[in-house]
Order: sequence, then structure tokens, then C-alpha cells
Amino acid sequence: MSASLGDRIAGFQLDPSTALAAVTGMVAFALVATDGAWRRARNVITIAHEAGHAIAALATGRRLVGIRLHSDSSGLTLTVGRPDGPGMVTTLLAGYLSPSLLGLLGVLVLADGLVTIALWIAVALLLATLALVRNAHGIGLVLGTGTAIGLVAWYAPASAQAAFGLAGSWFLLIGAVRPVLELGQQRRAGHTWNSDADQLARLTPLPAPLWIGLLALVTVAALALGGWLILR
Repeated sequence: MSASLGDRIAGFQLDPSTALAAVTGMVAFALVATDGAWRRARNVITIAHEAGHAIAALATGRRLVGIRLHSDSSGLTLTVGRPDGPGMVTTLLAGYLSPSLLGLLGVLVLADGLVTIALWIAVALLLATLALVRNAHGIGLVLGTGTAIGLVAWYAPASAQAAFGLAGSWFLLIGAVRPVLELGQQRRAGHTWNSDADQLARLTPLPAPLWIGLLALVTVAALALGGWLILR
């Protein structure tokens, strides 16, 4: 007789080995560092980025219009509310920081050996995001990502789930850094003047390069902390 959903969710309690943690970290790094793989895998970071904007907007009392995810791995979150103030600043900051925060959340759950629970949490978060997406490509992207994770959580053995969960957490932590570095490069080249950092500069006394530096510092610090928790 097949196990119930509750049994499957609670059944896999695994403490992954340091070797597995190191190997999955290298796989995640390769996905981020290789341009061809990154162009496809970056969609996961974009989903987290735009979901972060949406959650922050709702938490600060802004009205959320919706999320759009595009085929070039870019995204847009539309909100309505006061155009300045702490709520708008928080909403803008949340985008680049959300992949790091989600990666740390995954690490903390995995640190207790709750591999399957971590995967189902990811599915639940994607389903919540799906309700906010307003274009066909975005719906397909979020639905496909959630389905893939759900299939791993339901069918894969514990060892495969552990590898998948660790690789996903590593990828969020490492993948959070590259967009910030790319943003700095694009801005120095004069290719972007309406990024989150530029909007933050218009809303606060701090210039855009300083905001980019702060985002880089936080994402690198989150990667260091997450990596230490995984490998300790």
C-alpha cells in the first residue's frame, strides 16, 4: 500500500554528509558560473526576486497588481501605493535579498534533517507565487518549477531528495550574488538607470553604487553563513 502524503512528508529525516554538501555546492556553483546554464537556471532566481518584491509590498500595505516573468529571465512586479517612504524602500530592497533569505531558510530546515519538508515548503511557496503571476510564460515557469520539486519530494529516495535540497539551497545562495555583480557592471557601463538600486537612490540619500555595494555585502555574507551551516 502506498504511503500517505503525511507519511511521505515526515518520513525522510536525513543528515547529509559533508561530501554530499560539498559536491552539491560545486554543482550549484557550476550552474551559476557557466553562462549557458545560468541563462536557464536564472529563472529560479527571478521567481524568488519578484516574489520577494510582492511579499514585501503586501507586508507594507501596498496593493499588489501582479508579477510578470519574461522569457529573457527578467521579471516585473507591479504594485500600487505611496511612491516613496519606508514601504517602497522595503519593497525595492526585498528583490535582490530574497534568494539569499530563501536559501538560508532552506539550509535551516535541512540542518534539522527535514529534507522532504523543505521540498514541500518550496512547493507551497511556489503555489502562493503562482496565484500572483499575470502572464502565460510566468505561469508555465512557476508551475513547471513547482511540479519538478513536487515530483522529487513525492517519488525520489531520501538520498536523492537530500542532494536536490542541498543543491537548491546552494543555488539560491550562490545565485543571489551574481545578479548584484551584473547590476554593478551594467550600471558602470551606463546600460541601466532604472534598476532597483537607482530607484533606491532616488528615494534615499544613498547613491546607487552604495546600494549595490550593500546588496553585494549582504548576499555574500548570506552565502558565507549558509555555506558554513551546510558544511559544518
